[in-house]
Amino acid sequence: MKISTKHIRMSSVALLSFFPWMPALPQGVGSPSASPELRRFIKFDASGSNDEIRLLHIRVVDGTGGVAKQNQTVTIRGGKIADIHDTTSSEQADGKTALDMTGRTVLPGLIGMHDHLFYVARALDNAEHTSTFPTVLPQMTYSAPRLYLANGVTTARTTGSMEPYTDLNLRDAIEALQIPGPHLDVTGPYIQGEGNRFLQMHTLHGPEETRKMIDYWADQGVTSFKAYTNLTRAELKAAIDEAHARGRKITGHLCSVTYPEAAEMGIDNLEHGFVVNTQLDPGKQPDVCPATAGTATQKLMAPDSAEATALIALLVQHHVALTSTLPVEEVDGIGNPPLRQRALDMLSPQARETYLYERNAQMTSRRDIYQRYQALFRREEEFERRFVDAGGLLLAGPDPTSDGHIIPGFGDQREVELLVDAGFSPLEAVKIATLNGAIYLGKADRLGSVVVGKNADLMIVRGDPSAKIEDIENTEWVVQDGRVLDSAGLLDSVKGSYGLY
Repeated sequence: MKISTKHIRMSSVALLSFFPWMPALPQGVGSPSASPELRRFIKFDASGSNDEIRLLHIRVVDGTGGVAKQNQTVTIRGGKIADIHDTTSSEQADGKTALDMTGRTVLPGLIGMHDHLFYVARALDNAEHTSTFPTVLPQMTYSAPRLYLANGVTTARTTGSMEPYTDLNLRDAIEALQIPGPHLDVTGPYIQGEGNRFLQMHTLHGPEETRKMIDYWADQGVTSFKAYTNLTRAELKAAIDEAHARGRKITGHLCSVTYPEAAEMGIDNLEHGFVVNTQLDPGKQPDVCPATAGTATQKLMAPDSAEATALIALLVQHHVALTSTLPVEEVDGIGNPPLRQRALDMLSPQARETYLYERNAQMTSRRDIYQRYQALFRREEEFERRFVDAGGLLLAGPDPTSDGHIIPGFGDQREVELLVDAGFSPLEAVKIATLNGAIYLGKADRLGSVVVGKNADLMIVRGDPSAKIEDIENTEWVVQDGRVLDSAGLLDSVKGSYGLY
């Protein structure tokens, strides 16, 4: 018997008899007003049809790749971008509906295309980077959504779920304005076959079981799927075909199946750029993930080689998008990202300790492989540039897992900075992290760029990211459906909690 999402959410109301302090879960009807918890972060509200805010003297980076426009007035009305024009001398700020934004820039809200809602916790981890089985993946239902939103992520694809029912209910609670968080494209549980080493993932056995899993979670309301490292070609093909039959897209962090094989099957998206392609790994057996897990292919396939050119052409021909996840490669490869106190302040004491252990391990026990991985990291950056130059759709997301190295929201900002490090201009990097995600999700008509008529899902930062990309870190306000939220307040609400809940 199939259990509908409606039944699951209604059954959760029964919990109220045991926990009377819990608010009822949203039932998805009407257009509810913001809860007291959300209202405390709202500075200005132009979500209603009669509500309006004008941002005067603001710089506009519109997300299309076009040049930044100086001294603009952006009008937000009814949750939409109603007008954009040159600020005139007659326009005066009043601090209420007309706001002086001198020295600030408005950009589209980031669309995080590899944004998890869980954290990686390695048992008995230490300064030498040794831990014991099993690695566990606790859900960060409270802290992660606020961290994303505070740092300018207004839409996020979860790209692999540990607690899919939680993610579905969280999505609905955000849409019902009960709690702050980005709009969520919820990915189902990992599609993983034999060889699975994560105890929180289900292990599939054959194509028929794979189809049933896709079908079940499509019924529950997930909007994306993700194939993982250990699948047979038959299982992956079944997952792709069933997802498409249900009107869903499917991405993959692959290993046992190569990129050319997956592209020919019709997969929509591949994660981690070119890093996990195993097509040239020595001894690669069909349907088996090699121990080298793509590192060998990275070394053997030069970006200007015939194999690389053919692979990029194949991906573009089959309209396979790639997700750049440079922050997680930066951690594994070229050393330590900048240490930001604001980000460290978000971590629980235990998570902070593990983070510092990891940084130490990078600089000591892993130091001997530093130069080798640095070269591979630079090669990945060049691959991503060549993919875009060939007409490929590049998406962006940080893969925020690794023990606090990559923190929700902060990691999304770092991804944009690393795209610039890879050779994209700041304007190109912003487009990759905003409009490209909207295009992939089929929402470019309403998200992803600062254009009249689109949803007012925006981020407002001090400085000029079009000239200095690091200014993207200076998020002051985040606008979601016309509601202007205080970034600092959202961050204050989760200090010391990431790694706990």
